[in-house]
Amino acid sequence: MNYRHIYHAGNFADCMKHVLLLALIKALKRKPAGFVVLDTHAGCGRYDLTSEEAEKTGEWRAGIGRLLDGPAAAPLADYLDAVRPNVQGRHRYPGSPAFARAELRPQDQLIACELHPEDVRPLRRLFHADPQAAIHHRDGYEALRALLPPKDFKRGLVLIDPPFEKPDDFARCADAIALIRTRFRAGIVAVWYPIKHRTPVRAFYTALQDAGIRDMLACEFLLRPPVDPSRLNGCGLLVVNAPFGFEDDARNILQALATGLRSPEAEDIQINIERLAEE
Repeated sequence: MNYRHIYHAGNFADCMKHVLLLALIKALKRKPAGFVVLDTHAGCGRYDLTSEEAEKTGEWRAGIGRLLDGPAAAPLADYLDAVRPNVQGRHRYPGSPAFARAELRPQDQLIACELHPEDVRPLRRLFHADPQAAIHHRDGYEALRALLPPKDFKRGLVLIDPPFEKPDDFARCADAIALIRTRFRAGIVAVWYPIKHRTPVRAFYTALQDAGIRDMLACEFLLRPPVDPSRLNGCGLLVVNAPFGFEDDARNILQALATGLRSPEAEDIQINIERLAEE
């Protein structure tokens, strides 16, 4: 894999991550008090699907391209409504910080961290002079100690979405979750991860359970059985401290996503929703 996200923007994994991200943010909006969204690996914020990099893989065509060409199932409606004005005519796909910022109310805040110098520049341009978006050119894992607990908010969501280009990224995610649960216990934590084969994913779950992390919900979306470690066979979103009702929402959303993305090349899509540990 090439780990620059522009090669993979709008693919099936992006669709899965962003449709669940929107569901989490909408759950936060049920209460009037403000909240913060901290995106530790924010990327560019927006991606050009006509770029040389995106066209080299063409992954978006089997992802958001397929969803926009088909009927819009009700559980995907908010997500597709958010994407459609960007993709149709402009061929831009929003990244996680753009999705989050579009959902914020006046009392809410976005904090986006990005370490890669080629990605942080367009991220800063995207949110230039936006008082509700703070952009940090720094390592997202290290930023957790500096930015949590958030100064002005008691509620919020921390999204951790690393490129998984290093062998210790699962371990760093586990350490990050433990830190967040210590410093921002009321916050929701959502960690995206690739599923190539089962061994590292199960080790990740076990490490969290051994660390005493509770109230974990694993949402998995598999294009094919995870038996080939050289391929991205699926992906997951681990949610800690999920909002009330999110488990049922996630199941309905992923079932609709599986229907929308099913094709001759992806006939046996499987979804798994597993509660790993209770409080």
